[in-house]
Amino acid sequence: MDVQDLDDAAAVFTEARPRLFGIAYRMLSSASEAEDVVQDVWVRWQTTDRSVVHNPGGFLTTTATRLAINALQSARVRRETYIGPWLPEPVDTSADPYLGAERGEALELAALLLMEKLTPNERAAYVLREAFDYPYGQIADILDSTEPAVRQLVSRARKRVTGERRAPVSTEAQRELLAAFVAAARSGDMAELERLFAADVRSVSDGNGAYQVSRHAVVGPLRVTNFLTAIAPWFWDDVEVEWARLNGHDSVVLRRGGTVYGVLAVTATADGIDQLLWMVNPEKLTAI
Repeated sequence: MDVQDLDDAAAVFTEARPRLFGIAYRMLSSASEAEDVVQDVWVRWQTTDRSVVHNPGGFLTTTATRLAINALQSARVRRETYIGPWLPEPVDTSADPYLGAERGEALELAALLLMEKLTPNERAAYVLREAFDYPYGQIADILDSTEPAVRQLVSRARKRVTGERRAPVSTEAQRELLAAFVAAARSGDMAELERLFAADVRSVSDGNGAYQVSRHAVVGPLRVTNFLTAIAPWFWDDVEVEWARLNGHDSVVLRRGGTVYGVLAVTATADGIDQLLWMVNPEKLTAI
């Protein structure tokens, strides 16, 4: 392989890289695992006889998708030993709000959580169609399937993802609710906290067994309020709150001593905040 050939290969890969990462991240809900997939694609691209590849972009996308499907199957086995609730690894979307996609679909934390219920092929078809707008025929080639089968995969996935979600509030309202929640939680204002919550509010913390992190979801306004009031005296001590654009939505990054301690995101409907998602597993904060 001469230097010019390698430079040409690198140029093609570099152009496709944001899209490859965007696909892998949506498939795996993990920035670190998505990076591993992208690096594996690069190795395979280098060792491929590129003279017979008529569509480099298609080759790279197919390779990334199939590797992500295999990685997802392995990841699900590993997650069986995870301690406590498992949440997607948040990513900073301030620089690339769509993470290489045509639009920001299948990117927010709540959507990624729902996508965990899909089969790997359903998830791949849904991601390629909804976020990247690939034609059904091309998705069929990537998944080594048929167009009618892919249409069924996307339809089933769409129903499962959108069917379980209620209409969210606007971006502005979501930010206002999050800001009001942080203020009330820091001060221990129980009445204000209860006012902000929907009747079925859930607080979910991902710490993978970390000390003082709840290993079960806390459900219901009163229980969530009592839980937050109980931890307020120590949890918010010396914590700096920063706003960030994570997974396409306003979230807060919690720092202690200059180090990222956690990330908090909420989902909300017209009834109020229905999900509090706390990421306090240090291994999942490296992309922030």
